[in-house]
Amino acid sequence: MIQGRKQWKIRLGHDFGKIDDPVVWFHCASLGEFEQGRPLLETFHKTFPHYKILLTFYSPSGYEIRKNYPNAHAVYYLPWDTAANAQAFYDIVNPVAAFIIKYEFWYHMIEESKKRNIPVMVCSSIFNQRQIFFKAYGGLFRTLLKNLNHIFVQNSESLQLLRNIGISSVTVSGDTRVDRVAAIIKESAKNPILEQFANGSELFIVGSSWPRDIRILSGLINHEKHLKFVIAPHEIDDPGIRQLEANINRPSVRYTRFQESSQADILIVNTIGILSHLYQYGKYAYIGGGFEKGLHNILEPATFGLPLFFGNLNYHKFAEADALVKLGGAFAVGDSEELYQHYHQLETDKDRYRDASRVCRHYIGQHTGATEIIMKYVKEELQLK
Repeated sequence: MIQGRKQWKIRLGHDFGKIDDPVVWFHCASLGEFEQGRPLLETFHKTFPHYKILLTFYSPSGYEIRKNYPNAHAVYYLPWDTAANAQAFYDIVNPVAAFIIKYEFWYHMIEESKKRNIPVMVCSSIFNQRQIFFKAYGGLFRTLLKNLNHIFVQNSESLQLLRNIGISSVTVSGDTRVDRVAAIIKESAKNPILEQFANGSELFIVGSSWPRDIRILSGLINHEKHLKFVIAPHEIDDPGIRQLEANINRPSVRYTRFQESSQADILIVNTIGILSHLYQYGKYAYIGGGFEKGLHNILEPATFGLPLFFGNLNYHKFAEADALVKLGGAFAVGDSEELYQHYHQLETDKDRYRDASRVCRHYIGQHTGATEIIMKYVKEELQLK
């Protein structure tokens, strides 16, 4: 983070100081927000190809992976949020508009945009009563929100919270992530390794698992011999995978070592970037992170109609997880016994399984379109051409 921000003014001036094309700025905190905003960025790029796009990140998890992203003219770390940096940033880039994905309300950056009459939109945001904007002492942060031109939120609860504090430039658009994962079905290429590994067996896909997730899953993994398991751990370093292998009593093989002759019931995905395309082969999915700081992406498996399981500690913070639990497409579990009960009900009742699968697919289908709503605002209200 520190190294990547050194001499940013010189480098930014080299990329944007002498161009005549209009510039639009997209900002994401990290990789997750980038994937969330990606449908909007790419639709904007296709609609307005003559605009130069500046993409910024706050954290290395986004910048290091997407620093060569082809649809952006340049990718940078966001400069530290000081008044002087904000002034220099806008002097160099001079964007005609800015899009912030989900969160990242940096005071000086937004204040400077207001002074220069540069419209700033926040997209796919979600608010709750516990946030500082809605506290008695949150006046400065409420002012920050009022300096934004428009806020596109995921749900009506967020809309009402913002209206209650006097912010009316709000639209319920939904989540652009849903547009992204809906496109995965069209983009998903076949995976010969998964097909060879399955060899006619049903697959249980475990995405972004943590050690506690594996402890809860271990009973199911070790005893449901008719199922094969594909496990993509959150940490793919060798010590982490060795710990995972120690919890499994069935033969396993790592993805990068798989051969057609491999005799294994467990495939451990020790590479990144392919998980979203593996769900197409699954019958069930367990998504990790529910017992950690944040639940990982459940929309990807839901796109393929997989009934979902995840830890029950923090899923309420995620609108899609909360909704799918209430609708019966997902199941929040606290231990291995609870996991097995829900799994057994689905496995032994075809109608119940079919209903859970249908709920997941229907949720994705009903929640696409956020990108279209935001782009309509861009064309009609901002009048970009």
